[in-house]
Amino acid sequence: MDVLKGKNIIVGVTGSIAAYKAADLCSMLIKRGAAVTVIMTANAVNFINPITFETLTGRKCLTDTFDRNFDFKVEHIELAKQADLMIIAPASANIIAKAANGIADDMLSTTILSCTCPKLFSPAMNTRMLKNPVTQDNLKKLEGYGMEVISPASGHLACGDSGEGKLPDCKVLLECIEDALTEKILKGRRVLVTAGPTREKLDPVRFITNHSSGKMGYSIAKMARRMGASVTLVSGKCSIEPPAGVEFVDVESAADMAEAVKSRADKADIIIKAAAVADYRPATTYDEKVKKSDGDMSIPLERTEDILGYLGAHRRDDQFLCGFSMETENLIENSRAKLDKKNLDMIVANNLKVEGAGFGVDTNVVTLITREGMKELPVMSKDEVAGVLLEEINGLRCS
Repeated sequence: MDVLKGKNIIVGVTGSIAAYKAADLCSMLIKRGAAVTVIMTANAVNFINPITFETLTGRKCLTDTFDRNFDFKVEHIELAKQADLMIIAPASANIIAKAANGIADDMLSTTILSCTCPKLFSPAMNTRMLKNPVTQDNLKKLEGYGMEVISPASGHLACGDSGEGKLPDCKVLLECIEDALTEKILKGRRVLVTAGPTREKLDPVRFITNHSSGKMGYSIAKMARRMGASVTLVSGKCSIEPPAGVEFVDVESAADMAEAVKSRADKADIIIKAAAVADYRPATTYDEKVKKSDGDMSIPLERTEDILGYLGAHRRDDQFLCGFSMETENLIENSRAKLDKKNLDMIVANNLKVEGAGFGVDTNVVTLITREGMKELPVMSKDEVAGVLLEEINGLRCS
């Protein structure tokens, strides 16, 4: 499932103080199994030594179009033929202007012009240079030619100014690369995902909840968006940031989630219910804090609405409905019963007691169950589980 494994990626580095960050990006790409070739401009070598990149990538760092140490080949053409993706990070105003206007006068600019693979530019410069109408026009030209411009971060700049123009964190750059390399199998689809826990209020201080971190649902939303879908994420309170590029709906209680889901369900082509919704809530809530007493206390509970049951009963004929089943025993039997009872197309079953599965961790161990059969997955990262799940759903929809 790792889209980076085995890919040939060119990293262009230009004359910017942010050039040192490109070393971290190269290291991350290598660790994920990509083959990386770095091309530096003449000004870039004033900020970071080419040997750094050669050590990280195991390949010669290219700085000269007419390097006589290579075999007799037109090197930038050979690189362009092999490349699966090219990213220029940091991208100076100079290289942006060259690329936007077809200027090819060094190794990096000639390779940019030669490449037909996806090309990403991550601008890094002073805010005034970035906001200059000429630079803005050049960035629009790049996008008009089908290249992707990664939005710069804001903050304190090397020149002492504060504002937009920082090179984004390497994790952001890595996600942009993964996005560009991922096949858009869900393009045109509308996906609704629920995630996280719900909180059922007792009084202004206390509530009933569970251990769900929301990580699985957030991974599904992120991967669905990466695969080209228009994604809505309805989430209980979580301590993680929502994935970029999705419609985010923040809810608290099971009733809030039910309202949010029911009002959006009819427009969704695929619904994936990964949230850990409370089955019960306090029958009575209090406006003031309930004081402790010397004796025991009991809290009467009442059922919350069965959101998944409602969706199964009111679904469109062409809608795909997937639920989750967290069990501690009889995993397959209990999950199959839920699949039938809730009128689902698929249920994702996992056992809380299995190592690598459960709440709060970055991995999961699941079994994908349909009426036709089941598929057991090994321990995977939650992003990988999400990718396999969405590929299976797409395959079933298209079969």
